Amino acid sequence: MGESDSSSFSPFQAGPGESSAAGGGVAGSENELAAVRAALAEAQAQAQTAKDQALRALAELDNVRKRAQRDVENAHRYALEKFAQELLPVKDSLDLGIENAGRADVAALTEGQAATQRLLAKALERAGVVELNPVGEPFDANFHEAMAAQPSATAEPNSVLAVVQRGYTLNGRLLRPARVIVAKAPA
Repeated sequence: MGESDSSSFSPFQAGPGESSAAGGGVAGSENELAAVRAALAEAQAQAQTAKDQALRALAELDNVRKRAQRDVENAHRYALEKFAQELLPVKDSLDLGIENAGRADVAALTEGQAATQRLLAKALERAGVVELNPVGEPFDANFHEAMAAQPSATAEPNSVLAVVQRGYTLNGRLLRPARVIVAKAPA
């Protein structure tokens, strides 16, 4: 009864309602392995692309940093170039005045000095330097340096009575305060 049935049974055969583990399992594993390998290859390619992009971005950032540093160095090195060009006519005028000092009369020398002073004032103005001449203005410790206080019946107390030395600002920033004599109430 059971001998013919048991001899035809193999432990590697699928029973009723079971799928063959030996046949379908190997093919399924190979398909899964191929899919994992393909996904791995794709991930590695994406990682390499991202790495290349990151390296390019770092190189570009380094180039921008170097370019900015070079621009700053050039700005420091040549910052005074325009101002120096503005001062050259002033120097030329002074040189001319010194060369002709022995041959010129006092009026011509005075006119030459006034012309040189105007050239210098224009050069300073183009560079953003503004002269402070605060006669009659209220004393401001931010822009004025009091050299003395003098009683005055005509000027407001704590106002600038006289300027000993003019002050200057560069684009609104104080270069040198105006040295002034401040008015005080008469005693």
